[in-house]
Amino acid sequence: MKEVARVHVTEEAKKVIAELRAKHGELMFHQSGGCCDGSSPMCYAKGEFIVGRADVWLGQIDGCDFYIAKDQFETWQHTELTIDVVPGRGASFSLEIPLGLRFVTKSKMFCLKDNETLIATRRGDKM
Repeated sequence: MKEVARVHVTEEAKKVIAELRAKHGELMFHQSGGCCDGSSPMCYAKGEFIVGRADVWLGQIDGCDFYIAKDQFETWQHTELTIDVVPGRGASFSLEIPLGLRFVTKSKMFCLKDNETLIATRRGDKM
């Protein structure tokens, strides 16, 4: 069974992650659920944001754990997320903001085959 990634990262975003990692050490991401900056991905120094039982681990981007709130995951579970970076200042606490940049989430629906693989993986089935 081919592993299907739920979250990806662009090359431009990787460059910003490398810059932030050099300054702040290990990083983590949490997909914001609407507070402060809409639904932007938020970058924190690892451990600066407390992950709880109401958060779902989606995978890693460029070596950084990526989480999303469980209720938001229920809405987005059928979408593939790609983290990118754009010029502009968001209104968040994310580490890239002082650089005059902001991370953004681009999404697209999983194709039927990928969605079936994700469902089978969650159940522990072998395809």
